[in-house]
Amino acid sequence: MGPLNDVLVVSIEQAVAAPLCTARLSDAGARVIKIERVEGDFGRNYDSAAKGESSYFAWLNQGKESLCLDFKHEDDAQLLWRILDKADVLVQNLSPGALARSGFSTDALHERNKQLIVCNVSGYGNDGDVASKRAYDLLVQAESGLISVSGDVGAPGRIGVSICDIGAGITAYAAVLEALIKRGKTGVGEDLSISLFDVAAEWMTVPYIHAQFGAGAPKPAGLQHPSIAPYGAFSCADGRLVLISIQNEREWERLCKSALNAPQIFDNALYKNNNARVANRQSLEHEINAITQTLTSAQFQQRLQSASIAFGAINSAAELADHPALRTRRAVTADGQLMSLPAHPVVKDNSSAKKNAKTPGIGEHSDALRSEFS
Repeated sequence: MGPLNDVLVVSIEQAVAAPLCTARLSDAGARVIKIERVEGDFGRNYDSAAKGESSYFAWLNQGKESLCLDFKHEDDAQLLWRILDKADVLVQNLSPGALARSGFSTDALHERNKQLIVCNVSGYGNDGDVASKRAYDLLVQAESGLISVSGDVGAPGRIGVSICDIGAGITAYAAVLEALIKRGKTGVGEDLSISLFDVAAEWMTVPYIHAQFGAGAPKPAGLQHPSIAPYGAFSCADGRLVLISIQNEREWERLCKSALNAPQIFDNALYKNNNARVANRQSLEHEINAITQTLTSAQFQQRLQSASIAFGAINSAAELADHPALRTRRAVTADGQLMSLPAHPVVKDNSSAKKNAKTPGIGEHSDALRSEFS
């Protein structure tokens, strides 16, 4: 039994951000009723990589119930009201104002169910000059400045996963949990708003401070750290790259003397502290690469391990499957096919995990739900 076992969540959701929030609520034991159009959440059609099902949908919708309805029609609107009257949480990521225009404003919702927690997920917030601007992950990465500090020198690049969607979903999940705790004390729900842009902008705080009050925001640095050296990728004799991270002068000394067998680098005044190493990064990396290119990646990693230096191999998505730290969970597609997916990032007592979870077919639970809430 999960900690949210008695919580009923209604989700009027699509794509990634809101479904991730409710996926976490479902993982914690909540019952999640997913409201879909007749054609279904468009996230169902992003790809077919998950044994014929969308990889996004398979990841984000295990254990939910799917109800197809059109709440612009009176009968379906009344059905939705009956469900919401009993719900604890409503999560929605329709266009700002769309739910209110259909008669389901937050005030109307709270008038009927004062304990309801309403969580609105949007691109740029629910009001203001850009509230109506259509927003998807890559666009928000660009507008928030994330892309300007990502990628390689002279070639800014998209972060390789839907980071703004993911961040908004996890932020919404945390906000809902806080609201549930508050409701337990006050007996009253609240109205929450999370935007992809706000989340990305908050993550940009350090570059923002540098831009507003310092010498300027860092530029894309590829596999280097903009303000620490050496902290980046070095090539090895087998053509592989190994990342190393030096965080203090003790590690710097061990790297030079033990891992690289190069005390002369440690003794070089050009590299006497981190600021000096950053200023002379080009020559520093040239000297380190001259040594690492004589070693295989395995040999270099063994030296780093022995010297207690932080390092990481640059693995592919395929190689992730063989990583010794990877934990997995069972997932089931709507048509019953089994898959193994990366596990929930929080290690939990297995007794609290939701059993036999699967992704729902479009409207799979419509008849049962219409009967239950008739």
